Amino acid sequence: MVASAATAAFFPATSSLPDSGGRNSGNYGGSLPAGVDARGIKSKSSSSGKLQVKANAQAPSKVNGTKVGIKTDDDVISSPPPRTFINTLPDWSMLLAAITTIFLAAEKQWMMLDWKPKRPDMLGGPFGFGRIVQDGLVFRENFSIRSYEIGADRTASIETLMNHLQETALNHVKSAGLLGDGFGSTPEMAKRNLIWVVSKMQVLVDRYPTWGDVVQVDTWVAASGKNGMRRDWLVRDCKTGDVITRASSLWVMMNKETRRLSKIPDEVRAEIEGYYLDSPPIVDEDGRKLPKLDDKTAEYIRTGLTPRWSDLDVNQHVNNVKYIGWILESAPLPILESHELAAMTLEYRRECRKDSVVQSLTSVLGNGVGDMAISGYVECQHLLRLEGGAEIVKGRTVWRPKYANRFGSMGQLPAASA
Repeated sequence: MVASAATAAFFPATSSLPDSGGRNSGNYGGSLPAGVDARGIKSKSSSSGKLQVKANAQAPSKVNGTKVGIKTDDDVISSPPPRTFINTLPDWSMLLAAITTIFLAAEKQWMMLDWKPKRPDMLGGPFGFGRIVQDGLVFRENFSIRSYEIGADRTASIETLMNHLQETALNHVKSAGLLGDGFGSTPEMAKRNLIWVVSKMQVLVDRYPTWGDVVQVDTWVAASGKNGMRRDWLVRDCKTGDVITRASSLWVMMNKETRRLSKIPDEVRAEIEGYYLDSPPIVDEDGRKLPKLDDKTAEYIRTGLTPRWSDLDVNQHVNNVKYIGWILESAPLPILESHELAAMTLEYRRECRKDSVVQSLTSVLGNGVGDMAISGYVECQHLLRLEGGAEIVKGRTVWRPKYANRFGSMGQLPAASA
């Protein structure tokens, strides 16, 4: 009796006949007597309310290889397979698949909507865009050095660094809400067809980052005279915090239609003055006069340089970063192989258009290339000019031996004025 009760507890028999729709069955006139199931088996119950046990007769599933069932007037019902502990377990595979699907969907939403950097040297956002810091006066953006941005020395090129500087400058204007229809122009500038053009650039490079390095670029603007603006940059290695590059530039306004320089209108001044940071230049100005180069004084000349369509910016003139590449076209190969660019001063005289043909001239100061083994550092003078002789860019570069001792810390982020 106890064994039968335990068996019924684990494997309850709830089988019943399907509804026959009121049809007669057997000799019972369409109904079954109390206590008799569909297979004619009586169940015994205790009138005292104690343990009740229901006995079930199980017909054999096969007899002599033939399937056997219980036959009614209308159809044949096959007996169910014997219940065991295994086939009563739920299908866990379906439940696991559902949980996995929900987890993956939630993870995707978290990555897209709630992305946060896990390390301080990672990019500042899911798309690498920067942010405003230091009371809204300094813009900061991180860049990861890509494999296609390094050169034969396994380090980032000077053009890569200059592109980072230009990108942060434009993103600074955009994040401040001052980006009009022009390339870096404010709304009031766009109304007057005014654009910014760089007149002077100074760059000091202590160390070039390598593939996989993450650099942090800070930039800010300050007043420069009555009709100019200064923009400075400070570049750090995100991993070490060391300053690796400093740069300072002077900008003036030019009319986009007439291509003539313009004063800063009062309306434009009102737009940008609130973003000026009262601080000295991050790079001491190099006031030395750049000597004029010509066919007689230049030692190395490269002619026939023409801009490609990809070299033009949205203002339809050659991007100022392209000028650096043209300057290096006439640099002596022994210097490029044994030295790296440590400092550069460029003075922009006129713009270069898509149909211009450019010449690059270089002169090595001192005893020329032969003086490299004695002094270590080499200084060069450069000139980019149109074929007709009009000057585009004058420049001075300083080169140091590759893998030489570094300068060390070169500066800190300027403090805002009290």
